[in-house]
Amino acid sequence: MHRTRLTRAAAWLGAAAAVVLMAGAARRAPTELRVCVDPYDMPFSNDKEEGFENKIAHVVARDLNAGVVNFWWPQRRGFLRSTILAGFCDVMIEAPVGFDPVATTKPYYRSTYYFVYRADRGLAIKSLDDTVLKHLKIGVNLIGYDYTNTPPAHALGPRGIVGLVGFGNFLNPDPKADHPQDIVDAVVKDSIDVAIAWGPKVGYWVKRAAVPLTMVALPDSDPVSGMPFAWSMAMGVRHRDKELKATLDSVIDRRHAEIVGVLQEFNVPMIEMHP
Repeated sequence: MHRTRLTRAAAWLGAAAAVVLMAGAARRAPTELRVCVDPYDMPFSNDKEEGFENKIAHVVARDLNAGVVNFWWPQRRGFLRSTILAGFCDVMIEAPVGFDPVATTKPYYRSTYYFVYRADRGLAIKSLDDTVLKHLKIGVNLIGYDYTNTPPAHALGPRGIVGLVGFGNFLNPDPKADHPQDIVDAVVKDSIDVAIAWGPKVGYWVKRAAVPLTMVALPDSDPVSGMPFAWSMAMGVRHRDKELKATLDSVIDRRHAEIVGVLQEFNVPMIEMHP
């Protein structure tokens, strides 16, 4: 009986060791790039793989001689908990550097918020301190159901600029209810005078607008409110996936020019990255 128990224990330990070794081998030689991705969020991504995140995922996969496996989930409340942290996918193609819930790779581009207004309206807005803003209808993207949760909205408040028009909502349970291009369309149709929006979200739609639009970058941060406007963007993985992070860092080094080419194709406005 004692010998039988020892034999079983040895067999179990041997099997466990084999599983660990197989898992290590899988990490060293990935054949799949499992990406967490929104099916309704152009220009970032869609279920037809037409977005720039989709294209970048394929750049990475080709470098690794791997295939892209998409795990589709709308970018709504609980996205991380339902995707990468649950183990259904391994990589977020975009995550701000230093975003605590995940480990971020080295950045591959940097952008900021932008003013967007019609080129034919005689506006020359360059700063949040421009007094003309108090007389204009301003649109901002929302995260929640109030008007103070995006950096531009926070920065406008201390300047006495209120009554903003909100577009989109991260907390809306219906991922198809709002469209990223809506805020740009509102500028085109004169429903609002100026939008203040995250550059990568609107650059694609500005390029395709029916009338010429002007984009003006906000600075890295706001001296009045202290709010940051610019972020360096990286890829995100689980904190424990150190080997995958190192692999992606190497891919970003090798394929950076190709990745930037994808961003330029989608009219993603980029600013100089900090050293």
